[in-house]
Amino acid sequence: MIDGFIALYIFMLAAFTGYEVISRVPVILHTPLMSGSNFVHGIVLVGAMVALGDARNLAEQIIGFIGVLLAAGNVVGGYVSTERMLAMFKTSQDKNKGSRA
Repeated sequence: MIDGFIALYIFMLAAFTGYEVISRVPVILHTPLMSGSNFVHGIVLVGAMVALGDARNLAEQIIGFIGVLLAAGNVVGGYVSTERMLAMFKTSQDKNKGSRA
């Protein structure tokens, strides 16, 4: 298994790399990028659940639970963002039909 300090180093490196990559994406591409990567959010959630299942002590269980909560929020946020993006492409007639039903 990975040593604690090595795991922390990998986590910090991944967080910094992710921040740098996302900050360089043009604003107009953020929503399509989110909708195209919803499957990745599901994989993150599964990974967090596996990590929680492998937790041995209370501290690991707490960190795993927080990871599952954040990953689940990430999944929901991705789908909400996709729904909002798709709503922008509806015509006014489509929007009126949906509100009357």
